[in-house]
Amino acid sequence: MHLKRYMTRVLVTGASGFIGSNLTAKLANAGYAVTALVHNHNISIKNDVRIIQGDLTDKNSKIFDDDNSVYDFVYHLAAATPLTKSKKMQYKINFEGTQNLFNKIKDRTKNFVYVSGLGIFGDISNSIIDESSKPNPTTNFAKIRLDAQTYLEEKCREYNIGLSVAYLGDVYGNGGWFKTQIVERIQKNRFRIPQSGEYIKSFIHVQDATNLLLAISQKHLINQKFIVTDSQPVPFKDFISYTADKINAKHPSTIPQFLAKTILGTDLVKLLCTPTPASNKKIADIIKIQFPTYKQGLDDTINSLNSKPF
Repeated sequence: MHLKRYMTRVLVTGASGFIGSNLTAKLANAGYAVTALVHNHNISIKNDVRIIQGDLTDKNSKIFDDDNSVYDFVYHLAAATPLTKSKKMQYKINFEGTQNLFNKIKDRTKNFVYVSGLGIFGDISNSIIDESSKPNPTTNFAKIRLDAQTYLEEKCREYNIGLSVAYLGDVYGNGGWFKTQIVERIQKNRFRIPQSGEYIKSFIHVQDATNLLLAISQKHLINQKFIVTDSQPVPFKDFISYTADKINAKHPSTIPQFLAKTILGTDLVKLLCTPTPASNKKIADIIKIQFPTYKQGLDDTINSLNSKPF
């Protein structure tokens, strides 16, 4: 008798986003039974991925009400980015949306993976961020993200649900903010580096970020925290200059921080200009990092972008 192989069942929120779509494809390729939650976006993913459309900010939404599915893991990536200037909208999406999701699936899952960012650690005063670092958010955006995490920590303990948290560095690759906010703006000579650009940032290629997220469920890494970055923190200016060189464009000039804030918003500029040097020692023992330096990752990304004309 041949027994049917058990398929790990996962739910991915924010599945139409840059990171979420890459993670959804990777989970499906790994043989998982994937349910992708999207809002109002069309999503091009594998045919065997089940798609649910719904709005997590609406607590009265009937999302999941007619669905008895249970999940081994829930990956929560749905979130407003710092580009969302409205504090009210940030709170509605990032905190209330997290509350609503948990209340919908608290009896349907064993494990929850919350995907956050290094911004919640704030200014660490020349230290290196690692899994033992204490969050100290200095922007409204990061405070809301930490509040959502704290809520999940309390509720997961109450309901005996495993919780893992992944703090991603700045994720780049063929798509997302890197393509629209960096590459395309550099090409049009519309990108400016806030302040001096000498602040140290930690980056991670989308393939390495999603490899770590996949490993959490594959290796059952429950009730843990992960700093998800490559092996070479770098001044933001160097990252931008190398990108410009790769696309044969002029190096962007700098702009005073106060002017950048009028264009991009205070939170986004403060997050961008706050140094985030981080250690990836823990994840380097879990996955083989495909792009350990930003130059290796950018070489791959720009080659990929060049294969599909802008």
